[in-house]
Amino acid sequence: MSGRLARRVAGFGTTIFTEMSALALERGAINLGQGFPDFPGPSFVKEAATAAIGADINQYAPMPGLPRLRQAVAAQWECDYGRAVDWQREVTITSGATEALCDAMLALLDPGDGVVIFEPAYDAYVPDITLAGGTPLPVRLYPPVADHTAWWFDPVELHAAFARKPTLIILNTPHNPTGKVFTRTELELIAHLCQEYNTIAITDEVYDRLVFDGAAHIPLATLPGMWERTLTLNSAGKTFSVTGWKIGYAVGPAHLNHALRQAHQWVTFATASPLQEAIATALEQASVNGYYRDLLRDYGERRARLEQALETAGLPVLPVEGAYFISADISATGWTDDRAFCRWLTTDIGVAAIPTSVFYSDPASAPCLARFCFAKRLETIDAAAERLAALRTRW
Repeated sequence: MSGRLARRVAGFGTTIFTEMSALALERGAINLGQGFPDFPGPSFVKEAATAAIGADINQYAPMPGLPRLRQAVAAQWECDYGRAVDWQREVTITSGATEALCDAMLALLDPGDGVVIFEPAYDAYVPDITLAGGTPLPVRLYPPVADHTAWWFDPVELHAAFARKPTLIILNTPHNPTGKVFTRTELELIAHLCQEYNTIAITDEVYDRLVFDGAAHIPLATLPGMWERTLTLNSAGKTFSVTGWKIGYAVGPAHLNHALRQAHQWVTFATASPLQEAIATALEQASVNGYYRDLLRDYGERRARLEQALETAGLPVLPVEGAYFISADISATGWTDDRAFCRWLTTDIGVAAIPTSVFYSDPASAPCLARFCFAKRLETIDAAAERLAALRTRW
């Protein structure tokens, strides 16, 4: 009997992250492709998890999440943005931000509803939209040019996408894979269009603590008129370098959290209780123990180290304002197929990267770039630099 596959998932295939990580493992390559740290999470967070397990916080959590964690998330929002958040009605804990995103699509989209996304786009967006029966409406982000020092979009193209009356927009800032941090001016335009067309915003802000060189992370929900139409998604796994824990959360008005919970209760119902307890401790302590300051300092050093390695190898890097990825221009190598280049880089040079064309609805139109992750130990980056140096003799 041949395997049955529903039409809604038949075209998905295997994610590029699975493909490249498996190839890196097979060939003994240094994996700078998939976005996960290769260094330990902070001791105070891991100790909190151990303590929670020892205290027998091991049964199902309430569907919306442990009260203590929801209170900690609400307190963090009030501390950072001056917004009083009702922890009972306006915060939901999910199994990673990825689940929150899928829940939001399932809860808010009807078949045929449009969703504006900026391309290149994190590769979960289109499948989640598709699973919910929605239609992606891509708007292109363009690489820096003479009169644009950062990645940018054409307001005319954004207006055209909104003219199709989308139900949702997904906004990712700081942005994966480009490292773009959307400016206040850009956010104000998006907010204006959301209000004009009665569009709900789903914001993916999992890299909010990683913003460099004077750029500022501004949650869309904090702009006038946007709280009531925005769900802000975040990931404790990203913030505290424990990606395998899969603890995410959604913050927003009660009516949007109610909708999200309608899907969440049937997708996972609850998330690991001791890990929720540990993240509550992490959020409570991180603002006072210097963790966020040290996190940004350490990532700044990693970014500089990898940028230097790539430039030395003859791969010019594009500006990185936030998140923990660097896009490198591979056009000078003579390769015109970024996917083939990344496979070759993995098998022949011993360093894995992600081809950025996979983040586009039309891969053939993508710029010739490769994405490298600097969420790695300095020793890992230095070892990758030694291997990348071999590129100088290849062309």
